Amino acid sequence: MLAAAELSWSDPAEPATDEGLVKRVLAGDETAFECLYSRYFNRIYHYLEKRLRNPADTEETAQEVFFNVFSSIDSYRGEAPFVAWVFGLTRRTLARRFKKKRYPTVPLGEDEMEGVDLLLSSIRREPDPLEAYEATERLARMAAAVTNELSSEQWNLFRLHHLQNRPIQEIARDLDKSVDAVKSNLYRARKVLLAR
Repeated sequence: MLAAAELSWSDPAEPATDEGLVKRVLAGDETAFECLYSRYFNRIYHYLEKRLRNPADTEETAQEVFFNVFSSIDSYRGEAPFVAWVFGLTRRTLARRFKKKRYPTVPLGEDEMEGVDLLLSSIRREPDPLEAYEATERLARMAAAVTNELSSEQWNLFRLHHLQNRPIQEIARDLDKSVDAVKSNLYRARKVLLAR
């Protein structure tokens, strides 16, 4: 039913793109939000289902995600694809949910730690085929973005800070740049790569 509503709207000046629907939501059009909901619900639900593994928690969290999308849609600036913004909200909602479900812990004794270390070293979870495919696709998109969209300076700064864990002040000093210039280039590089 919602898909039909999405297809029936046809304003030649503004097609039913995510950005167009966001504009309509901001203008008070409830059917536009229903279109976004129907467009992303299954993807969000399956993403949450893989992580929560409990149908009731998955349903509740999915509804919380869409509540958060609706209540903060005015903060969407269009700097990244809408789907990336929605999944960012989804990850933050899920993280908050995990923080809420903290259970009391009891520290292990020295003799128990050896068994835990042995157990952890023997457990190696392989990604399922979908996770492996998604990771491969994302890496390919990021590699293409590094090659086609980042300057060599931006890539070098990103590599130094995020892959070699060097502090921004140290990078600025070594490359004879201001801290603000390094931060600005890192921001641009992250913006490009996170949109992938």
